[in-house]
Amino acid sequence: MPCKRIVIKVGSHVLTEKGEVARDRMRDLIDLIVALMEQGDEVILVSSGAVSAGYTVLPLDKKSVGNKQVLAAIGQPLLLKMYQEKFSEYHIICSQILLTAADLDSKKRTHLAQMTINNLLTNRVVPIINENDVVATEELVFGDNDQLSAYVAHNFDAELLVILSDIDGYYDKDPRKYSDAKVLQEVSKITNEELEAAPSANNEFATGGIVTKLKAAHFLLENNRKMFLASGFGLDVVRSFLLHGEQKGGTLFQKV
Repeated sequence: MPCKRIVIKVGSHVLTEKGEVARDRMRDLIDLIVALMEQGDEVILVSSGAVSAGYTVLPLDKKSVGNKQVLAAIGQPLLLKMYQEKFSEYHIICSQILLTAADLDSKKRTHLAQMTINNLLTNRVVPIINENDVVATEELVFGDNDQLSAYVAHNFDAELLVILSDIDGYYDKDPRKYSDAKVLQEVSKITNEELEAAPSANNEFATGGIVTKLKAAHFLLENNRKMFLASGFGLDVVRSFLLHGEQKGGTLFQKV
């Protein structure tokens, strides 16, 4: 299912292992992006991981918002350097764009960002987007890149958002409680009850959970766009879906 423009979001839990950036998973992600570009797609990457990258060189207490901002400031250039080094092996340039919710609230700033994104993609440069945690105090505590990526997909005119997560899809019931829980292949509507459940995250660097992903999917469904949720710990399912049009797992959120 070739798409003209795709947003891929990778979460902290996928990019982080034992307090460090998981370089093998980052390489698998870059291999996927390169394959998509080779088939003619445009790819925007929304990447978490700045706080965890900063923690590798300055292990501050992450419970403090101030410390998280320090770690994000230290870690963002480290994270970008890792991406640059790996993309350069394919002779591909990547770029950094830091956004806050306010940037996508303003028509003028959104338009300026749209022009920049379009110019980067025209020149075969991969935009790497993250929330500007250093100045977004409230968002750093309560925000998450799931919803940021949904707004990126909508505002930058992507046909599809792909969320790579520690969650391999959206289940019909809680898989931690029910052994017979099954991944839903397609979802066309999300109820208010599902959206209002308490959010949960699975590791010390993550700020999201299944509810933040459902909110992202709901926003895109309301705007007639699609989202695919799958595991980022092995990209076979995502590769089959994006490169061959075969859904072997994961959940596709789209209106019927």
